[in-house]
Amino acid sequence: MRYTFSTTKNSVKMETKKTTTGFRLSVATLAIMNVTAVVSLRGLAAESVYGLSSAFYYLFAAIVFLVPTALVAAELAAMYSDKQGGVFRWVGEAMGAKMGFLAIWIQWIQSTIWYPTVLTFGAVSIAFIGMDQAHDMALASNKVFTLIVVLAIYWVATFIALKGLSWVGKISKWGGLIGTIIPAALLIIMGIAYLATGGTNHMDMKEGFFPDLSKFDNLVLASGIFLFYAGMEMMGVHVMEVDNPRKNYPKAIILGALITVLIFIFGTFSLGFIIPAKEVNLTQSLLVGFDNYLDYFKMSWASPIIAIALMFGVLAGVLTWVSGPSKGIFAVGKAGYLPPFFQKENSNGVQRNILLIQGVVVTLLALLFVVMPSVQSFYQILSQLTALLYLIMYMLMFASAIILRYRRSSKERPFRLGGNFTMWIIAGVGFLGSLLAFVLSFIPPAQIATGSTTVWYSVLFGGAFIVIVLPFIIYAMRKPEWRNKTAIFAPFEWEK
Repeated sequence: MRYTFSTTKNSVKMETKKTTTGFRLSVATLAIMNVTAVVSLRGLAAESVYGLSSAFYYLFAAIVFLVPTALVAAELAAMYSDKQGGVFRWVGEAMGAKMGFLAIWIQWIQSTIWYPTVLTFGAVSIAFIGMDQAHDMALASNKVFTLIVVLAIYWVATFIALKGLSWVGKISKWGGLIGTIIPAALLIIMGIAYLATGGTNHMDMKEGFFPDLSKFDNLVLASGIFLFYAGMEMMGVHVMEVDNPRKNYPKAIILGALITVLIFIFGTFSLGFIIPAKEVNLTQSLLVGFDNYLDYFKMSWASPIIAIALMFGVLAGVLTWVSGPSKGIFAVGKAGYLPPFFQKENSNGVQRNILLIQGVVVTLLALLFVVMPSVQSFYQILSQLTALLYLIMYMLMFASAIILRYRRSSKERPFRLGGNFTMWIIAGVGFLGSLLAFVLSFIPPAQIATGSTTVWYSVLFGGAFIVIVLPFIIYAMRKPEWRNKTAIFAPFEWEK
């Protein structure tokens, strides 16, 4: 694979002025940023039922999705480093403004649908603050308790976000460390120590590294692993802030991907060691696993501390996302793609109305608890809906990268993934991997009681249809007066 970096005098001056802040990212720093942006512990339980073969799924998804996403996004981000829009810009330049708007819309709305799932995990964390595991598990399964906590945490996060980025930064700064990195390291260390001291291994070691791919329905939960790696495209914006990106950016991506995969594999194994596959619960098993380990090591007093730390990590993660994708759709909206109502901001410069509308959607989605048979099934169906929507955006991104190699063949690429054949291989693998996971996301998993298949398919097909059709309706209704006069948004190159 060949990478090239533009070193012309004029281009270097322009990039230094518009895309850098003077601070240069080292390989290690960018790798850690990648890990922090991607790693979340809440999904480990879903993969622990696969035993040793879970490592195959993690590695497979990393090769066909994680690495292609990061590298393709890096080329696209470097190409348009002096223009706003992110995925809206990338897809819009290749496929037109309508498809670009679809891409940024999906990026925003999928995060909105994602909130109830991650907050369900937050509610479970709160339930496990107690010292009686049986009582904690019963409370975590209580729909009313979960609904109240989900809505309470989300609206608290929203009101904090409305205070501005400084507030978000203060809370989010330590969230990744306290709520993700430290618990992940602790879980892995306890798993190793547990086996080393003679603890009973509950993982089915008869299952090999390669899974039985003939069992089609068993692949469904594994397809969700692609979304474990979602968000890596956001790191592409930092490609021009790395010294010698031709060599160092790929190094950082590979190192970050390796660390991420190792955390997921050994974290999943650690849960499998302590919890039999037949007892795995998607929303509770991480907390149960910590409880069991701490009980084994005579440290049960630390269980509430772990639960609080994980809860803090959830709040920090939600805060980061509440103020992130919504800001992207806000910037695009001010360029004339959303009605003036959605362009309102408060005195802190925060996208007030978008956050409030987002909150209403989250509240309505949370009410699905009423029709779903359990907290676990609710968690799974919204996770699947989030996955299939986000994967549509990724397929648009991969296809756009290939198209731009031909439509914008002469455009300067400060970071380039070799020749067109290399781009076809990398983006093509990413597209096909995303397509595979997209198809699998529609199939109810055999391991989870999802209730009525009618409800399952209605939510997935109906939800996806509404989300995809809405941006086209809004686009068709747009008017010249929607464009905010204060918005500074460069036109697409094909508009010139």
